[in-house]
Order: sequence, then C-alpha cells, then structure tokens
Amino acid sequence: MTLIEHLGELRTRLVVSALALAIGGAIAFIFYGHILGFLRAPYCKTVGPHHSCALYVTGPLDGFSIRLKLALYGGAFIGSPVILWEIWRFITPGLKKTEKRYAIPFIVSSIVLFAAGAMVAYLVFPKALHWLGAVGGPGLRQIYTPTSYINLIVVLMVAFGAAFEFPVVLVSLELAGIVKSSQLIKHWRTAVVLIFLAAAIFIPSSDPFSLFAMAVPMCVFYVSAIVIGKIAGK
Repeated sequence: MTLIEHLGELRTRLVVSALALAIGGAIAFIFYGHILGFLRAPYCKTVGPHHSCALYVTGPLDGFSIRLKLALYGGAFIGSPVILWEIWRFITPGLKKTEKRYAIPFIVSSIVLFAAGAMVAYLVFPKALHWLGAVGGPGLRQIYTPTSYINLIVVLMVAFGAAFEFPVVLVSLELAGIVKSSQLIKHWRTAVVLIFLAAAIFIPSSDPFSLFAMAVPMCVFYVSAIVIGKIAGK
C-alpha cells in the first residue's frame, strides 16, 4: 500500500472507532442512572443501609456535565471492543506470522488483566473510602460531589488496570532480550521495594488498602513473569 492508501485506511478506522464511541456514549447516556448507581455502590456500602449515600452538586449545570462525563466514560467502555478491533485490523497487515502468534495472547491477556485490575480497585474502594473518611477525625463530616467522587473511583480503576499490565511488560522485555530471567531473580528484593514505592506514589487515594491491593498482586505478577518468560523463551 502507498502512503495515501495507508492514510485512507487510517481515516476509515478512525471514523468507525468514533462511531462506536458515539453509539456507546448514547447508550451510556440513556442508562446513566444504572452507571451512576454502579459507581456509587462502594460509597453506599461505606455509609450503611440506614444513611443516605447521595452525591451533592453545587451548581445548576453540574448534573448535566456529570451525565455527559459518564456518557463519555461509558462510551469508551462499550465501544472498546470495536475500537480495539479496528486498531488490530490496522496493524495486523504489517505483522509477520510469528509476530501475530505472539500478539494475540498478549492482547487478550492485556485486556483480561486490565479488567481484573479495575475490578480489584472497585472492590477495595469501600475500604479506601472508609479509611479516608476516618483519617480526618470525628469532627469532619463527609459530603461528596459527583465530580470529585467519580473522578477518584475512575482514576483509581484505570490506575489499577494499568498496574496489572506489569507482567505483560516484563514478559515482553524478556522475549525481546532486553532483560533476562536471571536478572529478575537476582534483583527481586529491589523489585519488591520499587513496586511498593511506585504503588504508594501513583495510587490517587493514598490509602493503605489500595496500596497493598495493588502492590501484592504486582509482586505475584513479578514472579509469574519470570516463569512465563523462561517458558516462552524456550
């Protein structure tokens, strides 16, 4: 294909991806109440069944803006299969058969690990909220706005999803010959310290529950990546 043909195909892929995002956003806009209820559930668990877990807006446009924001997040989630498929169809003609054989399990494992990380963040979020509410002392009463609350839980889910891609990155580096399994084994103590340090820095909530929920699986992933790298290398 010529450069112009490549650009034409890229335009087609981008248009289809944009349509998938728009359709997914429209669906999320319609089911806004269900999405907000799903994201608000960890907060409701924290306050208990006999207390209100409402989120308070401070301006007349806040309700509409938060609905648009959730529509965008939901559209990206609903349209992600189509978007990922379009990306795959664009790059796959340039891959060799051996590269395709490696690419498919890497892509599938990346999606699964990202989803698993987001789910771990969602499940540990009630404990994080309880800790954040209690650390300020009994003299403070928590009233959350939708923007601050949703931004926190979404960023936390994305951070966990990205952190759970750690074994994919390590195995890729091993297969590329950049690092060796023997080096990873030799420096495992340093790796554990760096993992906990990175988790403490990049977790937006800065609570100990999220810290251990992220760092402990990453340590397990570190060991798993060594084993998988050795097997794949052979």
